[in-house]
Amino acid sequence: MTQDDFRKYHYKSINAATNAERAAINQELKDVYTSLSDAEKEEFNHQLQAFLAREMGTLKANYESVKGGLGEN
Repeated sequence: MTQDDFRKYHYKSINAATNAERAAINQELKDVYTSLSDAEKEEFNHQLQAFLAREMGTLKANYESVKGGLGEN
């Protein structure tokens, strides 16, 4: 699994039209995880944590940019 796969699932989930569609996407990712060997699961978890940290950092930077811009007006 490459890190790009996490972005694919993330965007699919964001764009899901319904909660049922989002649940199906989450189940798809869980099925991928279940199919991995123990060593692959460890790498999967490492890559997922790195992806989430990057996404949270981006969200924080965007929030602080907007928050700072709003305070100046």
